[in-house]
Amino acid sequence: MDPITAFVTLALVMDPLGNVPLFLSVLKDVPQERRFKVILRELVIALAVMLLFLFAGEKVLNLLGLQQEAIAIAGAIILFLIAIRMIFPSPYGIMGENPDGEPFIVPLAIPAIAGPSVLAIAMLLVSNDPARMLEWTIALICAWLATSVVLLASPLLLRALGNRGLIASERLMGMILVIIAVQMFFDGVGKFLHLN
Repeated sequence: MDPITAFVTLALVMDPLGNVPLFLSVLKDVPQERRFKVILRELVIALAVMLLFLFAGEKVLNLLGLQQEAIAIAGAIILFLIAIRMIFPSPYGIMGENPDGEPFIVPLAIPAIAGPSVLAIAMLLVSNDPARMLEWTIALICAWLATSVVLLASPLLLRALGNRGLIASERLMGMILVIIAVQMFFDGVGKFLHLN
């Protein structure tokens, strides 16, 4: 895989456009003046996690005795629970009861941006061609920058959609996330069963 293909693949798997409704629904109760800072913080956390997995992902998994399939299955379960809350809202919102009303790390940084698929692709790039680490790092950072531009613009979309549009897109995104979560679960279980 060349760096351009790696960039495109990573950008598509990060799915910035698909994540906009999730970001909007999670941040709808966050004060408007804090939204940009929260999104930026979550993007930086996601980048740190992706770089960690790019440089040391396989070593960390081996140290903890975990398989890549475990990451995929755990990410699928978290995503499924979030999706169910989007379709059937609770009085506490998607994230449950938050003392300060702001999401932190889950679900925006992980698994929305730095999901199991992105982490697995990062580890796969390095394991297939470790000599090109600089190219993989540049591809990852460029994909993250493209994702950041779209997601930082998401509060503008909130103003454009309005409350009713946000509720409709949140429910629709919840349905799509259920399907994605089930597919991620099947992929993880399938790979696990294939290995054992």
